[in-house]
Amino acid sequence: MKPRRVWAVARKEFLHVLRDARSLAMAVATPVLMLVLFGYALTLDVDRVPLIVWDQSNTHESRELVSRFALSRYFSVAGHVDNNRDLEREIDARRALVALVIPTDFARNVATDRQAPVQLIVDGSDSNTATIALGYAEIVTETYSQRIAADRIRRAGGAVPRPPLGVEPRVWFNADLESKNYIIPGLIAVIMMVIAALLTSLTVAREWERGTMEQLISTPVKGPELIAGKLVPYFVIGMFDVLLAVLMGEFVFDVPLRGSVALLFGMAAIFLVGALSMGMTISIVTKNQLLASQIAMVTTFLPAFLLSGFMFAIANMPIPIQAITHVIPARYFVALLKGIYLKGVGLDVLAGEAILLAAFSAIMLLVANRKLKKKLA
Repeated sequence: MKPRRVWAVARKEFLHVLRDARSLAMAVATPVLMLVLFGYALTLDVDRVPLIVWDQSNTHESRELVSRFALSRYFSVAGHVDNNRDLEREIDARRALVALVIPTDFARNVATDRQAPVQLIVDGSDSNTATIALGYAEIVTETYSQRIAADRIRRAGGAVPRPPLGVEPRVWFNADLESKNYIIPGLIAVIMMVIAALLTSLTVAREWERGTMEQLISTPVKGPELIAGKLVPYFVIGMFDVLLAVLMGEFVFDVPLRGSVALLFGMAAIFLVGALSMGMTISIVTKNQLLASQIAMVTTFLPAFLLSGFMFAIANMPIPIQAITHVIPARYFVALLKGIYLKGVGLDVLAGEAILLAAFSAIMLLVANRKLKKKLA
């Protein structure tokens, strides 16, 4: 492989990208746009759940219970109703996701040391939000119950017993429990996978469609030199996109980067080689830009988004799906990014993921070279 030939092909591809505004926009603007859209729109935090209240008791005790929901950061009282029909209408119209129904004998039961049941109606159409909201509601009611029990003991002249077991939670790596702190690093992997494969999926196919592939075949440029030359410009663009994503994560989304910046870019470089080679292979096999771009999108975005552990925990997936995730390269890059970003760990912990990622890149580069034949057929 002669560097001069590689540079000649790379220079030609650089000029094409610079002269083609659409390719340049897709290479630079698309990752930024996707980061902004997904970074702000995609969140797993459940805060300020709209709550509708039907207080049939209308007493000091019932109002105190409602105030505990209102003062919680997890609920927002959207209004009050006085009949079941209005309550159903509010939930059906999604103006409220949770309804709190307090019966008429609530205050009397509390005062006479009886069990005071209340009803919580939750819109289960969004099962994830409903489950989290139920957990929040249980905490609010449990705290209220403990306060009532403590007041009774004090009035009786006794000492409030200390709970036999005290839990002091300590959250590591994401102390504020903000979803953006692990969504943004995983999002970088998904975006880089999609953009890298899309960029190179058009290169060789474009040469065939424009009739310039015959000219390249007639030159002394060898297959590996042609592939290397075409990969170099997009590798540079891809690393620039990684830099933009890291800067946006730091200064736009305030995501902490606790680990080594050099390790982050090193792993990104390895991942990009594999993703670009994958797109190149698709381009070589299909020889059609439209078909290549469609295949690249299907084989990169959906697996990277659904099966990489970016959005959904792999441990919660069915066993056959878990087995499939081992052939998804984004899985290893997501694990590397989260480890570097949130935990600040190095290769002593992430060596397994790094080796598998390097193996993917080497295999895809080898496949691309095997598939490219310098002949008209």
